[in-house]
Amino acid sequence: MITHIQGRLVEKNPTDIVIDCNGVGYSINISLHTFSQLSSEEQVKLYTHLQVREDSHTLYGFSGKLEREIFRLLISVSGVGANIARTMLSSLTPEQVMDAIAHNDLATIQSVKGIGSKTAQRVVLDLKDKILKVYGLDEVSSVSSNTNKNEALSALETLGFARKQAEKVCSTIVQNNPEASVETVIKLALKNL
Repeated sequence: MITHIQGRLVEKNPTDIVIDCNGVGYSINISLHTFSQLSSEEQVKLYTHLQVREDSHTLYGFSGKLEREIFRLLISVSGVGANIARTMLSSLTPEQVMDAIAHNDLATIQSVKGIGSKTAQRVVLDLKDKILKVYGLDEVSSVSSNTNKNEALSALETLGFARKQAEKVCSTIVQNNPEASVETVIKLALKNL
């Protein structure tokens, strides 16, 4: 119904803002991600989602279309309301949410306040195919590179390296060389540790 609102930023808080649009002040709920994207300029444009309930009409605003789409996908999951979806987008960037869902990363999803293991599983189960299809993520290569990273991590731990430090190094290596074999990841990690 209301796709976006453009106007003068009157009030700015971490959870909500007020935009004056031709003399009408719209109170819009936002995530911390959107809050961080808002500049101090007077003129702003937010993509919106209007939630109509029996007792209220609530506007949610987003700095980009991707964040709005992720929000809409999240609230389509049973047990995930607008507040939990907004909390998730406050804790993680839209890209991190997409990656966590695409890679079955339940730990990342559960790290969000208010999301338990069953809700995290439901989010992944309901949204994984949509995320992979709509955003064209390549699941196969990411899963194999993730497996290689985990195997390399285990080997480095066995060699006596601290998990946290080894994990940082391995993540960087896999990010730069997604096709790297376990041996290659270990060799490169040993050079950097």
